[in-house]
Amino acid sequence: MKIPYSGNQTWIHDRTILLTRHGSHAYGLARPTSDIDIKGVAIPPRRYFTGFLQHFDQVETRAPYDMVVYDVRKFFKLAADCNPNIIEVLWTDPEDHVLVTTLGERLLARREAFLSQKAKHTFSGYAIAQLKRIKSHRQWLLDPPSGPPSREAFDLPPEPEVPEDQLLTALDMVRRKMDGWDIDLEPFDRSTRIELQSSWAELLAEMNLTADAQWRAATRSLGFEESTMELLDRERHYRAEVKRWKQFLAWKKQRNPDRAELESQHALDTKHAMHLVRLMRMCREILETGQVVVKRPDREELLAIRNGAWSYDELIAWAEAEDEALNALKKDSPLPRAPDRKALDQLCQELVEEAWGEGVGEVLVSRALDP
Repeated sequence: MKIPYSGNQTWIHDRTILLTRHGSHAYGLARPTSDIDIKGVAIPPRRYFTGFLQHFDQVETRAPYDMVVYDVRKFFKLAADCNPNIIEVLWTDPEDHVLVTTLGERLLARREAFLSQKAKHTFSGYAIAQLKRIKSHRQWLLDPPSGPPSREAFDLPPEPEVPEDQLLTALDMVRRKMDGWDIDLEPFDRSTRIELQSSWAELLAEMNLTADAQWRAATRSLGFEESTMELLDRERHYRAEVKRWKQFLAWKKQRNPDRAELESQHALDTKHAMHLVRLMRMCREILETGQVVVKRPDREELLAIRNGAWSYDELIAWAEAEDEALNALKKDSPLPRAPDRKALDQLCQELVEEAWGEGVGEVLVSRALDP
C-alpha cells in the first residue's frame, strides 16, 4: 500500500513497520457509509533523533483514507498508557493488517507487554466521557435552548459595568487561584492522572466542595468585596451559558442526518451509547483475560444498541453499575499495576537501532485497500 505523505516526509514510505485498519471496520461494526480508518507506526531516519532541525510526531491524511502514522516513540508512550485508540492497533485481526514488516511483527509479538491495570482508568475514562456527551445531548434533545442567553436573565446590565479587560483579568485571577489548589498531575502518565482526578473529584463531592463553593472561597481569599464577588459570579455563569449555547449550535450544525434521526427517535445519542458499552466491555475483557478483543463477538447486540435497543435509563443504570464492578475487578486482575516501561524502552531502542542499520525488514503483509 502506498502511503500518502506531506512535506518532506517521503521517507515514511520505506520506514513504516505497521499499518492496520482500526475503528468501526476493525470492530466489525462498520456501516456502508463508514470511512476506512488506518493507524500505523513508523521509525524516522537517524537525523530526526540526533539533530534539532527535524521533528516528527505523526503524519495524517484524509484522502482516500483517514490515516495516522505515529513516530514509534510516541506510539510506545501512548500504548504504555493503555490509550484505547492506540492499544487496539496491536490487537486487530490479521485480516485487518494492511502492512506488516519484520519489525512490525516483532512489535506485535510483544503486545501483551503494554497491558496493565491502567486499562481500567483509560477505557472506563473514555466511556464516562461518552456518558457525559450522552447526557448533554439528551438535554438538548428534550429541552433545546430557544436562543442565546441574555445578560438580563443573570441580573446583569446590558453592558458590563467594568471594562472588559478588567473583568477578564479578575475572572482569570480567580481561575488561577483555583488552579493553584489542584494537585500537579503533570509528572504522572495519562492513565494515572485519570485515576487521581477521579479520586479527587470523589473526595470533593464527599466534602460537599462544589465548584460554586470553591469559586466563592477563591474570590474571598483574593480579598474581593462581597458586591464584586456577586458580580463576578453572575458574569461567570452568564459566560458559561454563552459557551454552552455555542456548543449547542455547533452540535446541531455538525450532526449526521441519519444519526440525528436516531437521536430524535430515542432521545439518546445511540452511537455514543454503543461505543460506551463497547469500551466498558473491552475494559472487562482486558482486566479478566489480559487480551484486547477488537473484533467484537457482541457485534449484533452493539449494533442493536446503536439502533436504539437500550433506553436511556437502561444505559445509565448499566454504565454506573459496570463502572463500580470494574473498580472491584481491577483489584483481582492478573495484570500488573503498570507496564514494565524499562523493558518497553529497550524494545523501542532495539527496533530503532535495527531500522537504522538494516532497515525495517522484509514486508510480510501488504494489502491494497479500495478508497
